[in-house]
Amino acid sequence: MSQVAVTPDPEITPDKAAPAVTTRADRVKRRLTSPWATIAALLIAVLWTIPTFGLLLSSFRPADSIASTGWWTFFSDPELTLDNYTEVLFSGSSTSPQLGEYFVNSLMIAIPGSIFPLVLAALAAYAFAWVKFRGSSTLFVIVFALQIVPLQMALIPLLQLFVTFVQPFQNALHEVVPFISDKQFMPVWIAHTIFGLPLAIFLLHNFISQIPGDIIEAARVDGAGHGQIFFRIILPLAMPAIASFGIFQFLWVWNDLLVALVFSSGTPDTAPLTQRLAELAGSRGENWARLTAGAFVSLIVPLIVFFGLQRYFVRGLLAGSAKG
Repeated sequence: MSQVAVTPDPEITPDKAAPAVTTRADRVKRRLTSPWATIAALLIAVLWTIPTFGLLLSSFRPADSIASTGWWTFFSDPELTLDNYTEVLFSGSSTSPQLGEYFVNSLMIAIPGSIFPLVLAALAAYAFAWVKFRGSSTLFVIVFALQIVPLQMALIPLLQLFVTFVQPFQNALHEVVPFISDKQFMPVWIAHTIFGLPLAIFLLHNFISQIPGDIIEAARVDGAGHGQIFFRIILPLAMPAIASFGIFQFLWVWNDLLVALVFSSGTPDTAPLTQRLAELAGSRGENWARLTAGAFVSLIVPLIVFFGLQRYFVRGLLAGSAKG
């Protein structure tokens, strides 16, 4: 019985296998991870860090040296002193007041100013994503469009609303919660919440809407209501996006000066750290040596927040960027 030898087709041999299909995302990823891209990123990082490094050195130099020579002269004639930090942190004079009280005021503004929009935005994002109601798409577009409204355009209308409604309400709370009436942080909290909500709702909606619907349907079949679904399923899964936006919101509120100047009373009881930093240099900028030390004092809390939540940061940045 004869056997017929089968000759393999040279066009389909393993050596000539079809090339793998590359997508646009793969090509972009390959370019961004190339050695040249890494060198460019390192170069940009170094150039971006040099001014900050110079400011750090200046904060430890005597005021006379700062006024007469550049920070790079430190390497040829090193002079170190803690007078700038001592004057900023412990001086009680009117020209250089202590930053401790203003530091606490910034915490009292930044923490509620970050929590309030996060809570409201998470609830609204869940409603837009998984609670079907009439006009939800139109309302979501309107909320998204609010991001293009310049903050400066809303200052005067908000001030009028606060004078008409918020201030009488705050005065009525004096008997129950005197601290709120004395400090008057409520207008600043409300302003930061209003300005932060559109972006927060948009980012959290993009993340929450990508949660597989089978999980939500299985929870509903088991008898879970919207409250149980939100707290037991949505919040744990959306934590990277929530933490990421929380970092951005906290940093924005902590570094804000315009909203604090407009909506706070401007007194030491409510003035944030940024307002006091703007006054440290003097009316003509003649005392800017103090500003170098005060700037690094103000960096402490943002650095703690960023490094404490950095494991969520990268995942949160990509929230809602791609399916799957």
